[in-house]
Amino acid sequence: MTFILSFALGFAPLAPAAEPRPNVVVVLMDDLRWDDLGCAGHPFVKSPHADRLAREGARFTNAFAVTPLCSPSRASFLTGLYAHSHGIVDNTDRAAASHKLITFPQLFQKAGYDTAFIGKWHMGVDDAPRPGFTHWVGLAGQGAFIDPVFNVNGTREATHGYITDILTERAVAFVTAPREKPFLLYLAHKAVHPDVTQKPDGTLSDPAATKFLPAERHRSLYVGAEVPRRPNVKDALKDKPALTRQIEGLPPLGPATGTSDELVRDRLRVAAAADEGLGKLLDALAKLNQLDDTIVVFTSDHGYFYGEHGLSVERRLA
Repeated sequence: MTFILSFALGFAPLAPAAEPRPNVVVVLMDDLRWDDLGCAGHPFVKSPHADRLAREGARFTNAFAVTPLCSPSRASFLTGLYAHSHGIVDNTDRAAASHKLITFPQLFQKAGYDTAFIGKWHMGVDDAPRPGFTHWVGLAGQGAFIDPVFNVNGTREATHGYITDILTERAVAFVTAPREKPFLLYLAHKAVHPDVTQKPDGTLSDPAATKFLPAERHRSLYVGAEVPRRPNVKDALKDKPALTRQIEGLPPLGPATGTSDELVRDRLRVAAAADEGLGKLLDALAKLNQLDDTIVVFTSDHGYFYGEHGLSVERRLA
């Protein structure tokens, strides 16, 4: 098993091989910081399954999101290209362009893999199946935390429950389905993104009203835990003119504009369900005797600020 916090790939065509080939499971978190995990030294976060991957595999501690926005970063994971090359340069509606991307799942599919995308595509609001996936379970735009609607292989399907749990159920169902081929699963969580919706043009509805929605069972997790802070949370910004420029309707950045402890704790509570889901995937692979024959990649498109230089999880800067 392999644990990867952030990675980039160059792709070459995969030729069918006579020998057995490994399965691949990619779990992409949304906005999870590198230090939001126990294996990264967090003082109170419980992430036993991500920690297991780090312990039994490899953790990449010097890797970076070169374009720390959701859509460009997701396109880079899928293509192995910088944003200026793949063309997904912002979070506006890039759905049409995303249909034309040459992605590594396409190459796996051509090489005989059974491929699935499950979750949040987030390059525009289009939830239609993209090339390269045998099985598609996609969300329109940001999707909803509660009772999400999916596009399942071209047909919209209403569901009931908490989105992270539903995505996990769909992922486990794909992994455990009878097959004679190796498989590639690309599971893209909504967690730990704020609970916002996306308009048809790709912009967010009321982005200033930032809130995070944990599963009901996790809403009292970490109550009273002291949130660790980095020294630059107290930065007065005297030597950072780009950050001190005035933006109409917003207060100046500074120590008072950071992220509250409770907002940070809510993000970590949202992440808890995704870690539980990772454990269920690993258990499913183990029961199939496929765990040692599966490459598992766990990563995030980018992270959020917790008050560093006055920046926060609220959308302070455009």
